[in-house]
Amino acid sequence: MVIASQIGRIAAGSAAAAGTFVMANKAKAEEPVAALDSYPPNGLSAGVKTLPAWIQKGCGSTEYICPERGATFSADNPPAKLPDLSHHNSFFAETMRANPKLWDELKNKTTSLGVKFSHCIKTGVDNKGHPMIKTVGAVAGDEESYKLFAPFFDPVISARHNGYAADAVHPTDLDVRKLSKTPVDPTGKYVLTSRCRTGRSVRGTRLPPCTTFQERREVERVVVKSLLSMTGDLAGDYFPLAGSRSYAPKPNGMTHEKEEALRSAGNLFQEPDSTLLLSSGCGRHWPDARGIFHNNDQNLFVWVNEEDQMRIVSMEKGDNVKRIIERFAKATTEIQKCLKNEGYDFMHSEHLGWILTCPSNLGTGLRAGAMVKVPHFSSRPDFKKVLGRMGLQARGTAGVDSASTGGTWDISNADRLGKSEIELVNIFIEGVSQIIRWEQALEQGQNIDAEVAAIGLPKTVTIEVPFSSTRGMKLD
Repeated sequence: MVIASQIGRIAAGSAAAAGTFVMANKAKAEEPVAALDSYPPNGLSAGVKTLPAWIQKGCGSTEYICPERGATFSADNPPAKLPDLSHHNSFFAETMRANPKLWDELKNKTTSLGVKFSHCIKTGVDNKGHPMIKTVGAVAGDEESYKLFAPFFDPVISARHNGYAADAVHPTDLDVRKLSKTPVDPTGKYVLTSRCRTGRSVRGTRLPPCTTFQERREVERVVVKSLLSMTGDLAGDYFPLAGSRSYAPKPNGMTHEKEEALRSAGNLFQEPDSTLLLSSGCGRHWPDARGIFHNNDQNLFVWVNEEDQMRIVSMEKGDNVKRIIERFAKATTEIQKCLKNEGYDFMHSEHLGWILTCPSNLGTGLRAGAMVKVPHFSSRPDFKKVLGRMGLQARGTAGVDSASTGGTWDISNADRLGKSEIELVNIFIEGVSQIIRWEQALEQGQNIDAEVAAIGLPKTVTIEVPFSSTRGMKLD
């Protein structure tokens, strides 16, 4: 099937969605699409058929409807009245309860690429959430969603991002010359691995709630072409998920052995296994047009068409954050350059920064983190509270809401929106280096309570005056 007509239709609408982006129709090569056998978009892939039935329902061509998992809200055919949200715990539910008229105000509006408000909130309606864990409960179906449905998204974004204003301007800065020169772990004893990750979306296309089979393949095509154009230490190869038929050089995807090796190392995503993701459309047509790129050194990984169209990760052992950020910045620049040659670009706005599927990742979308072994400091009852004051957060060794192993924590910047990439990385560098100094003091039996009580997020983090210690310094 030739997809030029579809891409032309997408491009025609994208000018309204993005303001300045215009893409001419272009002929695309014939793409293999299964016609009669069981494979998307006509059926389920062989791998998906081995999964539980409730997951299979979200991996075909239709929206996820699964009563046994509470997924009953139809975004394609929404009801006249929004379901009861009194028992939901999410930023979506709070916003709708605070302003019940939003549903009637927005339910009949549609973006130029066909996204309805119901597509953006289906995951929030289907998932009541957990009393102790507040999720966003909403996703964007395309770039224009954040503008057209701003009466809803603005208060959600403000609540999620510490009062970020509807007219605020997000700073973008990847100038690595401004990175703090403070050594994170001079002894090499505490930091096991360091990484920086973010996401990017392709302007003029739709995001998981509304993307089509062919549109996802087009995203894979242009993204992979951009990735394979990289040279030097960024050069590598692309590996579609096992069973994907979208990529001609590997018509059946990567081998199961390769896939298992990547997953075992924590470098590859798996099929959506939660109603949050399935109701967001992340499972449709699985595993078609999804995969991973990694460079030859395996310290740069790019996930393609998971929750975000691109998830870019730069990582290595030790604490050389500068080298990680330099690699990350170089890769994003090279990818964007090639995308522009294909008539595309990254989604970006002055207000929201880099546009991603979930509002929680807007702005930089960046998480600079490290696996840090600090058993003494992390045993304090105020550990996570102190990190919060420093602009940091801690996750267990298995990710969000998991436990620590042997006092090892994944510590990273907490903010995404309102501060630039360099600001967030510097907060991370200064914060983790301070935590390690506290750990060393505790190892020597010293009392650090006064210093911990005084710590906070400094008003400015610069490379001219890097922190060397909090002793004798006043921090706001």
